[in-house]
Amino acid sequence: MRRVATTALAFLLLPACGALPVTRPVLPIVVAHRAGTADAPENTLDAIRKAVAHGADAMWLSVQLSKDAVPMLYRPADLSALTDASGPLAGRTAAELARVNAGWHFRSADGGFPYRDRPVPIPTLREALRALPPGMPVMLDMKALPAGPLADAVAKVLAEENAWSRTLIYSTDAAFAQVFSAHAQARLFESRDATRGRLASALLNEGCVNPPASPAWAAFELHRKFTVIESFTLGEGASSVDATLWTPATVACFRSKAPVKILAIAVDDARDYRAAACLGIDAVLTDSPLRMAAIRSAMSNRPLDCPTPGSDASRR
Repeated sequence: MRRVATTALAFLLLPACGALPVTRPVLPIVVAHRAGTADAPENTLDAIRKAVAHGADAMWLSVQLSKDAVPMLYRPADLSALTDASGPLAGRTAAELARVNAGWHFRSADGGFPYRDRPVPIPTLREALRALPPGMPVMLDMKALPAGPLADAVAKVLAEENAWSRTLIYSTDAAFAQVFSAHAQARLFESRDATRGRLASALLNEGCVNPPASPAWAAFELHRKFTVIESFTLGEGASSVDATLWTPATVACFRSKAPVKILAIAVDDARDYRAAACLGIDAVLTDSPLRMAAIRSAMSNRPLDCPTPGSDASRR
């Protein structure tokens, strides 16, 4: 069953300190990555509408600042990566960006370019918020520095659109945590560095290091490639490792002191969605809400058949 906008605040709000979550057979909420980058041109209003139609529970949107200080939805450093224009987004005004075709390079399943004859503009954050169902959770990924001007511009839009209560802020740059601290209503994911460090310690059997002591949101990939470097007397060696980051041990570590909510990034197939559900992960970030709708529908009609705790399958 799809969770509609009326459940949005319950999804975003963290439980009170002291009440640790219990194991529950609940399928993770589906978050549309860049509004569903596999289904439509990413971060566009067209992608947002399709993600909503496909049953996404929440929206993950990338934000940069235009030349005239308007928060816009765009991810890459250069316009040429996705559009029919070139140069940094910050070099153009919002009005100019509205005339850029954000779907120029989007390729459909049949190999065609359906948006070259049907242009879609780069939208503003304000337009995106108004296109979403009332109350639908929004996760904003800050994609441009310096942090101060972007954070202030985003805060202004969120206040004017009465959207603070349904918004979470994410960034790979720690500077945003500092600048958003000036906005009392801002809620942020814990820093990626903190999440990465805790995951690494737990996976290397160094123990559960400094788990969150208060309610928080944490986000990291379910699987990720790492390079492990070993130092020797006569040099060093590097090995590539495909690691599964969210495991029973790491989930338990994050929730050992407080009711932490977890978002697993890059979950795009049935095996990973089932694994996230069995781990009790709260939300998954997927490129294709369309594909995930079918996966979730199939799983909602039968038992999850999760691995027995302590088995080899449960540790993978």
